[in-house]
Amino acid sequence: MVRALRILSALSVILLTMGCAGKPLVPYSLDTPPLVLVPASQSNVIDGRGRFREIYCAIREDHGHRLPNDRPCQEVVLRLAEEPAATGKPVHLGQARLQLRILVVPGLFNECISSRSRPFTYALAHLEEYGYRTGVLQVGGRSSSAHNAAQIKDALLTMNLLPYEKVVLIGYSKGTPDILEALVTYPEVRQRVEAVVSVVGVVGGTPMGELISDPFLNLLMRIRLSDCPSGDEGAIESLRRSTRQLWLSRHELPRSIHYFSLGAFAERDDISAILRSMYDKLARVDPRNDSQVIFSDMIIPGSTLLGFLKADHWAVAMPLARDLPALAAWVDRNEFPREVLLEAVIRFVEENLMAYE
Repeated sequence: MVRALRILSALSVILLTMGCAGKPLVPYSLDTPPLVLVPASQSNVIDGRGRFREIYCAIREDHGHRLPNDRPCQEVVLRLAEEPAATGKPVHLGQARLQLRILVVPGLFNECISSRSRPFTYALAHLEEYGYRTGVLQVGGRSSSAHNAAQIKDALLTMNLLPYEKVVLIGYSKGTPDILEALVTYPEVRQRVEAVVSVVGVVGGTPMGELISDPFLNLLMRIRLSDCPSGDEGAIESLRRSTRQLWLSRHELPRSIHYFSLGAFAERDDISAILRSMYDKLARVDPRNDSQVIFSDMIIPGSTLLGFLKADHWAVAMPLARDLPALAAWVDRNEFPREVLLEAVIRFVEENLMAYE
């Protein structure tokens, strides 16, 4: 508990300091490819929002209301303009129809508190009740995406998979670019992965990476903890918008993989207290952010868009209020129906994969 408090206390100091900074959110630079923001319907993104809502609401109506942190589906899945209509198709709510191995790749600094809290811990256990096999691929909490891509490769190549078992990687936050770099860099990873789901993934980067000044970056990177090695100390650099946009412009994602994207954003009152200074900072660019990433930077190119959740960056995946109740005063908007959410994501992915069989 003390170790987790030290990490989160240091993070809170940095976030508060960033909130007081007067510099531009993203510094003037020519080190960027040309960028354009267009509606999903005019890009190569497939709009799956209508079907995802249909699946989420069916799960919530059937058994989700008996699970922790229940709330009506319209209070969880935001309805943006031009959402496709519901399909009217039935939603399968029984046991798994495909042999799927669901593996979560955590985000920034999760290695530092992994003994206390991990993304989707209870939601993964819920999935196993339906016959899905699950796990977490722990990567370097303070290391670059290139470093962590090698760790993902090593973990997958040494994993014993069942015959015909399909691997679905879920990238939470920085876990998403770590996965994408693994797919591009290592052909052997592509042979083992069927689908990738980005959950509030830092796909296009975040101004957060540019906002952290060098002294505070050094503080964050050099906190000495026995179970949180510094690695190559490249984590923040991997999250900068300039880094991620250049990487996307130079690399084509493997077409053999099915990609899905799930974002989130909320109003200030729905953001945990510890994250509000960062939310305020990003809101100067766009209030549709989750305190860490702007909503338009969460979508994998060429993916199927599942939708956007009403939650902050931590609430979507990290059960901090449940695992670390001593932090309740700072992490005060963390209750979220993660069991229903993750089941809806996997039901959607399974249905999509079955259509290609």
